Amino acid sequence: MAGLGKGLALIEAFGREHPRLTVADAARATDTTRATARRCLLTLEALGYVVHDGKFFHPTPRMLRLGASFLETSPLPTLAQPHLESARNELAESISLAVLEEDWSVFVARAEAQRIVSTGVRLGARLPAHASATGRVLLAALSDEELDAHLRLCRPRRQTPHTITGKAAIRTRVETARDERMAYTDEELELGMRTMAVPVADARGTVRAAMSVSTFAARVTLDEMREQFLPVLRVHADRVGRML
Repeated sequence: MAGLGKGLALIEAFGREHPRLTVADAARATDTTRATARRCLLTLEALGYVVHDGKFFHPTPRMLRLGASFLETSPLPTLAQPHLESARNELAESISLAVLEEDWSVFVARAEAQRIVSTGVRLGARLPAHASATGRVLLAALSDEELDAHLRLCRPRRQTPHTITGKAAIRTRVETARDERMAYTDEELELGMRTMAVPVADARGTVRAAMSVSTFAARVTLDEMREQFLPVLRVHADRVGRML
């Protein structure tokens, strides 16, 4: 079972910032010895989850099966998808659904607007919770003690000149999201992109996810998003919540 845990930690080490790993990279990422990391990588290679080019190990499409297990068995993405598509059709912008996983906002469902240039967010993508609109909405649902613990451990990094990195400022934005039941980002994760998110709460009032819209800053101002996008998001988030 310890070996299984190390193998899973190694799988999670792959990502946008680490699309390929050497044995040394894998050992550092999982805090194991090079010998242990090598054994795990060779096992994953034998099972078809990674390939080796002589130096680097790369994930294969078989990795998608791991994420698909959640998407195919959880009722949340299935229930939400029709409402994401309806909101997309009303706003002509991409709509996403995200859940909180440790320090990350993870996208579990999405309805993509048809554009020549994509907004870049994909199903399964992870964004830092403290810096994303969905993440701030999800953090706002935590208790004060849980939020304190999150902020103590998070290490904010500047993604653009507009990224908020001060923990006091982050807490203020999360508390504002709690009061307003919405959050936004304005070119904080990617230049030229704005996002807005609202909570999806179940029948008991427990926040289970966040629904968001993303758009190019050149297309819509924040004031226009509040006036035009926010009511549509709230209607569809409420409809999803009532089914949970």
